[in-house]
Amino acid sequence: QVQLAESGGGLVQAGGSLRLSCAASGDTGCISAMGWYRQAPGKERGLVAAITSGDVTVYADSVKGRSTISRDSAKNTMYLQINSLKFEDTAVYYCYAPCMGLGLDYWGQGIQVTVSS
Repeated sequence: QVQLAESGGGLVQAGGSLRLSCAASGDTGCISAMGWYRQAPGKERGLVAAITSGDVTVYADSVKGRSTISRDSAKNTMYLQINSLKFEDTAVYYCYAPCMGLGLDYWGQGIQVTVSS
């Protein structure tokens, strides 16, 4: 009952910036938090950043200091800004949203981010 649609990915030069968006639709009232995960080839999927309904944020060490996660509750949209992009940022990025009290986890389809030099 919740759909997550990512946008903003693509090919970016190293040192550049990128802004990912995730728009939630459907029964979004059950969503307690939202976050971004990423998975690089041959690696496990891991958390990049997350934000709660109270705007508490968490960042992975690999992006801390150069990334900002934010949300627009009126638009049911979450954003991830990554600056000073590195090759190791290359991955498929997934939007994630748990549904509070229902034991459901919603995932976007994933969006490719490729950092070139």
